[in-house]
Amino acid sequence: MTDQATEEMLDARRLRDILGRFATGVVAITGLDPRTGRPVGLAVNSFTSVSLDPPLVAFCVAHTSTSWPVVRTSGRYCLNILGDDQRKVSAQVAAKGGDKFRGLDWSASPGGMPVLPGSVAWLECSLFAEHLAGDHVIVVARVHHADLGDGARPLVFFGSEYGTFSTPA
Repeated sequence: MTDQATEEMLDARRLRDILGRFATGVVAITGLDPRTGRPVGLAVNSFTSVSLDPPLVAFCVAHTSTSWPVVRTSGRYCLNILGDDQRKVSAQVAAKGGDKFRGLDWSASPGGMPVLPGSVAWLECSLFAEHLAGDHVIVVARVHHADLGDGARPLVFFGSEYGTFSTPA
């Protein structure tokens, strides 16, 4: 069988199920809408470290995202690595439309971006590069400030479900 024939047989749902077998953390990306000053955000589970020198991280955003273009215009934004008790926060910032911060508390990073309480860590970043990749954009972000949060255990996404595990002592 040729590579092309194999690719044609690859079903998108099956690929999604297979890729869902890789456990990931859950990250809420938060910023401030420069037009209104109100907090905005989105959730991603495709986040990785890239470089320590310079300090870079990356995440992927769907082309269809209506939240990323607004967060992007913040100039700076925070990547909140969510804790295991933040499932509701993840669902709320991942929802399409509406006020994603209704009822959510937050404090300001050094650059004034929303840091969510309960996150295990946060990173204040700015855009370093963007790369088109299929139906997503790979965003490489430069880290300006970072700190541990007050959450104890990370929120994990595996097989289309949330979970967690104990952190090392």
